[in-house]
Amino acid sequence: MGRRSCKDSVVKITALAGGIGGARFLRGLTQSKKVTREVDVTVIANTGDDIWVHGVRVCPDLDTVMYTLGGGISVERGWGREGETFTAKEELAAYGVDPTWFGLGDKDLATHLIRTTSLNAGYTLSEVTSALCDRWQPGINLIPMSDNRCETHVVIDHPDTGARVAIHFQEWWIRYGAKLPAHEFIQVGLDTAQPAPGVIEAILNADLVLLPPSNPVVSIGTILAIPGMTEAIRNTSAPVLGLSPIVNNAPVRGMADACLSTINVQTNAAAVARHYGSRSDGGLLDYWLIDHTDADSLGEIEDLEITARAIPLLMTDVDAAGAMANSALDLALEH
Repeated sequence: MGRRSCKDSVVKITALAGGIGGARFLRGLTQSKKVTREVDVTVIANTGDDIWVHGVRVCPDLDTVMYTLGGGISVERGWGREGETFTAKEELAAYGVDPTWFGLGDKDLATHLIRTTSLNAGYTLSEVTSALCDRWQPGINLIPMSDNRCETHVVIDHPDTGARVAIHFQEWWIRYGAKLPAHEFIQVGLDTAQPAPGVIEAILNADLVLLPPSNPVVSIGTILAIPGMTEAIRNTSAPVLGLSPIVNNAPVRGMADACLSTINVQTNAAAVARHYGSRSDGGLLDYWLIDHTDADSLGEIEDLEITARAIPLLMTDVDAAGAMANSALDLALEH
């Protein structure tokens, strides 16, 4: 694999991203003054979390990236719109219409109505996403991982009957708080899903491929499951760098530990690096950034033939995320 030095030119970056963690990192990469290089960013977003709710198509990770980089995200929640109200949700619940557990906001509903109307008119999800981004101007090229349905479902023992059933990931994650032991994650539609237009080219033509600190199983892992995705990452001439979503043996946000335990991966930075694997040994990573509190695992990661560094990985603000991004660029492009 070759190395590219992009010190004096625009760096073409392709990132695979889930929701909140990925979006906040990307905001740092594109908006922080800490980032000293000019970047041209393409984001391939997870659509395994997508769900039909009250007749509209909701794409949580696409919208979280779009809103976060476009300045419309609820900063406190990390998802949905700033200044959101939930009148429609409350009225639907008053009628006794399920699901009552999904937080469909009034402002957010407009996005889903436009998306659903456009999809029903025959436009692809990629085309609809591009049109929605015309309003928000996120400063990146945002592409769904696939235009085809590929929804994540979770196999559990039903809390009432004990029967083994598969429920939508959103129900497991939101309604049950990922507290029901998961036996397996299944991507419904994976057998016919294909990468969206431009996805493979964005990986192969990048100067740097990034795996931001998103859930390794149901965000990054779902993207990687799309046919041709893993092969493209292994074959690109660009360096591949990941940032650990695990800090001091715990997820920074969310319940990634519940997902990792399902696939028998320990909740620590070295174990996730081992899960992704080294490109020199048929895996995905050339570089892995971990938090400074996990520095004692650097040797273990280097033994996997993955170059590792320990830096602060808590994204307390845009500049903190930008410092992480700058460290990633320095390590991967100038190493």
